[in-house]
Amino acid sequence: MRAVQCARFGGPEVLELVQVPEPMAADGQLLIDVSAAGVNFADTSRIAGSYRPTPQLPFIPGTEVVRRTGDGHRVLAPIFGGGGFAERAIVEAADAVTVPDGVGDAEALALLVQGLTAWHVLKSCARIGRGETVVVNAAAGGVGSLAVQLAKHFGAGHVIATASTPDRRDLALSLGADVSVSSDADGYAQRVLDANGGRPVDIVLESIGGRVFSAGLDVLENFGRLVTFGNASREGRPSVDPNALADRNVAVIGFWLRPALSVPGTYAEPLTEMFTLMAAGVLKPMARAVYPLDDARRAFGDLLARRTTGKVILRP
Repeated sequence: MRAVQCARFGGPEVLELVQVPEPMAADGQLLIDVSAAGVNFADTSRIAGSYRPTPQLPFIPGTEVVRRTGDGHRVLAPIFGGGGFAERAIVEAADAVTVPDGVGDAEALALLVQGLTAWHVLKSCARIGRGETVVVNAAAGGVGSLAVQLAKHFGAGHVIATASTPDRRDLALSLGADVSVSSDADGYAQRVLDANGGRPVDIVLESIGGRVFSAGLDVLENFGRLVTFGNASREGRPSVDPNALADRNVAVIGFWLRPALSVPGTYAEPLTEMFTLMAAGVLKPMARAVYPLDDARRAFGDLLARRTTGKVILRP
């Protein structure tokens, strides 16, 4: 079968379209024909060798897939061990969730890793309360675009979106953000405070890292929460002084989806809830960037260069 393989660590140039043997399903697993596979920013770290755990070379990236059965039934499943960027893949039968009619393959994939991340950083980590002010960094991306919409649905009183370009900021506004400002680290704190009438904020959803992480911590209100779930800047996450947190009773909360899904009620239930919200028109996943499997390098390059908005999809 055809698959995209990474045989050495690096950038998009390390991805090769190759012929590999078809995988074999064990007990409790399903061999599926992949209709579409989702690309996440974490995949760029996997091929760079900076993700934990570090994949063993060579490997096939791709951690989320949609398949259609012979009778037209569709299922969605994560495969955290990788293998999704291929014509066929192995998923755990227990992880396969039915995709309802009216939800496209790309939209379903947008709600898996990125949708569940947006749901959990707001509900499970930040414990969002009605009327609170929420800052969503990288608000035009896969997680951010959903977090803007979910924050409003969960009762946020004021949603401040940050994004890198005017077009991306306009997109965040169209999704329901009350105001949108530049995500550039220089002047970040002052722009966010100005966007909130000079007042600190309750919640910052932070996936950029580096100086933006530090600036996000600076704008928190008393008992505010910063949830860190990414490092898109590749600048790392600065050390945090517990005494500085205590001065304002603020919290830094880390989030990683993979271990979160081992907790009962954290996977199928919020995913089903988001399917319902989508059917009701409350949630609109962004899935505009669709690439053929043999164009994986360009898909990764566009994602890294922030030329994409919302979910990035590969189709075998």
